Amino acid sequence: MIVVTGGAGFIGSNLIKALNQEAEESILVVDRLGDNFRNLSDLHFSDLMAPEEFRRAIDGDRLQGGITAIYHQGACADTTCSDVSYLMENNFAFSKAILNFALEKKIPLVYASSASVYGPSPDSRPSPANERPLNLYALSKLTFDNYFRSVGGAAQNTVVGLRYFNVYGPRERHKGRMASMVYQLYRQVKETGCARLFEGTDGYANGEQRRDFVFVGDVVRINQFFARRQGVTRGIFNVGTGHCRTFNEVAQAVISEIGEGRVEYIPFPSELKGKYQSFTQADVTDLRTASWTAGFTSIEDGVAQSAREWANEA
Repeated sequence: MIVVTGGAGFIGSNLIKALNQEAEESILVVDRLGDNFRNLSDLHFSDLMAPEEFRRAIDGDRLQGGITAIYHQGACADTTCSDVSYLMENNFAFSKAILNFALEKKIPLVYASSASVYGPSPDSRPSPANERPLNLYALSKLTFDNYFRSVGGAAQNTVVGLRYFNVYGPRERHKGRMASMVYQLYRQVKETGCARLFEGTDGYANGEQRRDFVFVGDVVRINQFFARRQGVTRGIFNVGTGHCRTFNEVAQAVISEIGEGRVEYIPFPSELKGKYQSFTQADVTDLRTASWTAGFTSIEDGVAQSAREWANEA
């Protein structure tokens, strides 16, 4: 049995889709259902549990059947959340329980961390010297990464944390304002004919802020690569293309795919000052050292693939 936490979410449901395409028969989905239920409507899985039920099951060692891998994608992903207790319960305590279970049972575990832990640092190598969270969400992710660092060194099973950069693609509609900027620009152009970008910030010209945008299909493949890799792998790896692209370039890719549209620049919100990453770019040295040799989907190809599916999700 394969466990996918956050299975009804963006990355989790894309993982399940890939497993379905491989005819994987036994998949346990762990998630709270809301608007994300649509992501499960065309997928096949053998069981569904709420996170609380799963937590009780692993704490009491009551899961039936052998688990061959855990993909831990479930979390509170709201970067504006100010409820410390909620964040730490969902992003830290729940993750600790899963990690301790995986270590005890020697089950391969791949979990979702976040590039947000780097904050304004220009260096994105996975090192404490480069980790400067700008919000509570990022702090909750880093807190778990540090717990893993403290207990995972002697693990006899694969445990890998993946620091996702700016992931975009199909099945993210339910995320609302937390959806990727790629999807938000697509919706803006489709609905209003206009892509709205921030005016210049942190020394960057209008719309020239830069992010490392990574297609969800690539993220899924990297998750599976580590979960299935021979031998034991322990560590934290960046998941991005290694190349940043400007928001202007993303907007133009969206406009080109839709066939019409324009760009408008809006004032930078005062409430985001000091809390915004104007530049992200994954250092993928460790990922390459771990023998991930495949290329990454370009923003132009990723937008084209995504737009075809987004059109059907509307």
